[in-house]
Amino acid sequence: MNPYFVGLLVPIAVSLLLQKRRKVEKKRGVPVDVGGEPGYAIRNHRFERPVETHWEGVNTLAELFEHACKEYLYMPLLGTRKLISREIESSPDGRSFEKLHLGEYEWKCYAEAFKSVCNFSSGLVNLGRQDNERVAIFAETQAEWQIALQACFRQNITVVTIYSSLGEEALCHSLNETEVTTVICGRKELKKLIDIGWQLDTVKRVIYINEEGISAEVSIAQNSTSWSVKSFEEVGKLGAEAPVDANMPLPSDVAVIMYTSGSTGLPKGVMMTHRNVLATLSAVMTIVPELGKKDIYMAYLPLAHILELAAETLMAAVGASIGYGSALTLTDTSSKIKKGTLGDASALRPTLMTAVPAILDRVRDGVRKKVDAKGGVAKKLFDIGYSRRLAAINGSWLGAWGVEKLLWDRLVFTKVRAILGGNIRFVLSGGAPLSGDTQRFINICLGMFKSRILIGLCNFRAPIGQGYGLTETCAGGTFSEYDDTSVGRVGAPLPCSYIKLIDWAEGGYLTTDSPMPRGEIVIGGPNVTKGYFKNEAKTSEVYKDDERGLRWFYSGDIGRFHPDGCLEIIDRKKDIVKLQHGEYVSLGKVEAALAMSPYVENIMIHADPFHSYCVALVVAAQNELERWALQQGLAYTDFADLCQKHEAVVEVLESLTKAAKQARLEKFETPAKVKLIPDPWTPESGLVTSALKLKREVIRKTFEDDLAQLYA
Repeated sequence: MNPYFVGLLVPIAVSLLLQKRRKVEKKRGVPVDVGGEPGYAIRNHRFERPVETHWEGVNTLAELFEHACKEYLYMPLLGTRKLISREIESSPDGRSFEKLHLGEYEWKCYAEAFKSVCNFSSGLVNLGRQDNERVAIFAETQAEWQIALQACFRQNITVVTIYSSLGEEALCHSLNETEVTTVICGRKELKKLIDIGWQLDTVKRVIYINEEGISAEVSIAQNSTSWSVKSFEEVGKLGAEAPVDANMPLPSDVAVIMYTSGSTGLPKGVMMTHRNVLATLSAVMTIVPELGKKDIYMAYLPLAHILELAAETLMAAVGASIGYGSALTLTDTSSKIKKGTLGDASALRPTLMTAVPAILDRVRDGVRKKVDAKGGVAKKLFDIGYSRRLAAINGSWLGAWGVEKLLWDRLVFTKVRAILGGNIRFVLSGGAPLSGDTQRFINICLGMFKSRILIGLCNFRAPIGQGYGLTETCAGGTFSEYDDTSVGRVGAPLPCSYIKLIDWAEGGYLTTDSPMPRGEIVIGGPNVTKGYFKNEAKTSEVYKDDERGLRWFYSGDIGRFHPDGCLEIIDRKKDIVKLQHGEYVSLGKVEAALAMSPYVENIMIHADPFHSYCVALVVAAQNELERWALQQGLAYTDFADLCQKHEAVVEVLESLTKAAKQARLEKFETPAKVKLIPDPWTPESGLVTSALKLKREVIRKTFEDDLAQLYA
């Protein structure tokens, strides 16, 4: 036979065999008989019992950090970009924006970081802190945050974590409820503390992280309060001059009281022990391949969120490097980056990062808008490359050829990957459900192909996986494995957890449902936390210990198990509203579908039980709506005026209706009326949490009059 045909047919035959193998679903989770309330339970397919520690002889977070610092000594650990200048730029409409000119990353190695931790730890003791007094960290994500956290652990000090965007009422509640005596903060947070200082009952000491312009706030705090006010550096120097022996914690000691960002009402403080957090870290070690000292992690999400705290703690444990940034400086085109200055991702070139869906949606929309704006040959190439890579992911041999892979990488996807630095090998999405559309888009654009069997054939590795967990479970629950290219699911149970579905008859979700069991998600394992601080009533409502001593958390989320043991989140108890004629509307499901409209920056669906239809508040995407208005020749004075125009409202409503049809929503799920909002919903405005989840009740009250008009 002609060698040419042999060379052609062999890869095709092997590819077809691989496709056949793919059809046999890999078991990622398997049924398990566990105690507690009856339900349908699944465990990780590789572990009979929940794991608690991956590191021999390590049982607390303090031991884990010390172990890593001694092993990786001179490897870079904490990286911070040098601030060259701050500049104020004005837009044509008269608004002012701060832009940052940032330099390269400057690094502190493991040995230096450990020394800083020991010094700061001793400094806290020398300041006069007494046993059982708690320390709050109320600051933006940065290296000092991590140093302070580890320093507190070395003295068995419980850390109270507070979002830097928290409002005055919630901030005051958090500090007073936990009787915090020492607060570590930045400039913006110090100003907030001063404003509510007269309401704080127990605060004695404030330690500020030095940054430009903070001297004014320091002076006010020193002159108008009774607090002892010292800089971060002063406390470290105090400890260096008078070292104090470590007072290491036990696994059962509370490491962190983490205040949720509070999507409803005042935030609740979740008590996490060292054992709880360590269980989640140990489980992730078994899922993400080859974690180690070659990895560089992009740190920019709030460290007061368990997703970021767990991720950074794990990175430090495996010898990786952590480079700090912010959501406003993440990419070259981020809002606070001065033109011509590299964004954090470009400067750091990370291999790993975590993200919340809102961030990934922005990346997707940014790429699509840039491609559409170029048009012509560039858009055609992108569309063809996208479809070819999709074919490869779906198992088609036509999309799997190595030469073609290299071609599309060079022409299209290398440029897209450069948005996040070019070296990303894995992204974990958490904090909220990620749409299947965004997950598939990011997988295709950032995905990597690995040679397999033959040079001409490649195996796809999904660079983005979804995880599911809660503050109450230390972010542990489920996790997508790197070779799972499906979308819309959150993976199989992490090895630290059992996941159980229990019947919710009222909502129509039963474990006997076909073709997949459905019900409320209950998580059990060593990662399930102690409960809510000083809130026994709420703790007893959602936490249960079974007859075997295993602790379970009732999430309120509704899920279903796929045949391979992977979980899909399909609803939430609190998000389901019954309309006037008895139809149920799942607000989160509808919002996720309608967010696909190009005119939607953010959206909240509102359903009233006394009406037969729902309505929508839409934060309009300014660029898209203004582009449409220009094409229509529609006159307006500013964006707020455009959002009031009847023609604009009709255009957005038609777009939402189209998105609803594409998602196969029912007529009663499609909003009948819409109100366009010109101003973004941000954590600073109090309308969304720091994880960018909607604060429904706050939004409802804020736009109460608008909602009333929509129902009039």
